[in-house]
Amino acid sequence: MMQCAECKGKLLCGLPKCPIMNRFHAQVRTAARGASYMGRAPSVFVGSYGYPAVSAGPLMTADPDAPRLWVAQGLSIEDIVGIRAQTIRGSAGVEAVRGEIQEIALSSTPLDVEAAFERPVSFDLRFDGTITPVGLSGSIKKLDLIDNARVSRSVDRITSDTDLPATAACTALGTEGVDVYQISQLMSAGLLGKKRRIVPTRWAITAVDDTVGNGLKDHIRRFSPLGEVEFFTATLYGNTMAVILVPGDWRFEMIEIWGRRSLWAGEEESIVADGEGLKKQGYSPIAGAYYAARLAVAEYLSRTGRSGRAVVVRYAGSDYWAPLGSWVIREATRAAMQNEPVQCENLDAAMALTDAAIGQRGWRQKSRLIPEMITQKTLFDF
Repeated sequence: MMQCAECKGKLLCGLPKCPIMNRFHAQVRTAARGASYMGRAPSVFVGSYGYPAVSAGPLMTADPDAPRLWVAQGLSIEDIVGIRAQTIRGSAGVEAVRGEIQEIALSSTPLDVEAAFERPVSFDLRFDGTITPVGLSGSIKKLDLIDNARVSRSVDRITSDTDLPATAACTALGTEGVDVYQISQLMSAGLLGKKRRIVPTRWAITAVDDTVGNGLKDHIRRFSPLGEVEFFTATLYGNTMAVILVPGDWRFEMIEIWGRRSLWAGEEESIVADGEGLKKQGYSPIAGAYYAARLAVAEYLSRTGRSGRAVVVRYAGSDYWAPLGSWVIREATRAAMQNEPVQCENLDAAMALTDAAIGQRGWRQKSRLIPEMITQKTLFDF
């Protein structure tokens, strides 16, 4: 069962059906199905299968596709699963819907669409640790936009600049207050950069978290260090985030723990760790969650004008029974960083608070940054 943490529903175990997916399916309400749709399309989705010959289309639902709003409204996992079970993922060749999905991505408000499908939409659940699952899928025969996009000045200016590289565009949008949720939509719809390409949604989500986070790191390294050790924590949908900030130059480490009998673990817990200095080497084994948590910490340091070293510990318990996507980690870490920090006398005190928050000490054995901070002095210590 330790394999579940790496497999995430891909059937690497050899079973005909994933028991975790079966549990998710059992919770999904029966959704209405038909061969046409008229209503809101708050966002777009681009698949990754067969890249670069991918399919794309709108996500169609009467409910907002807005994780921050879900959290603000206090929706439960069951509520979100219910919304996503009735969301339709429209699918067509990119060239057939390019203009329409770009209008939807540009708009700061959901657009109304009218879609005709090749056949009645069907239940087609797919998920991983990055994207938010969608319950229904339909091949689009015809797609029309009923109203026009409302585009903010920042988005209009930056997406109109075809001489601006994609990395610079993402950073500029983040600096101007455009949230990563819309930036990833713009990237996915091929609206950023010099050589504009449609990008699979799951790739765009992580790429935007990474790019915007790196832009913030460039500012943070110029700041003065924190005055003392700080500790933050918050829990969202069964995910507890414990964050230790230590005065110093930028370092980041994340330790991810899946508790016994949780979503991606069996009878034994699964622990994965990864970290970085000023530069990140390779793609993180923690995948999208790493970049989502790192972004939230970088946002806090940028907001407060301080630099520091961060150790983030994520504990996912059995309450997190449905994979909702990396946005959960981003919003859980943001929630932690918005709480009043606990000022700690030293690193040991912050580690003890982390133990209490996640209910165990095993994470310490996986950390490389903690021993480094204990044994090495920096210029900030003199």
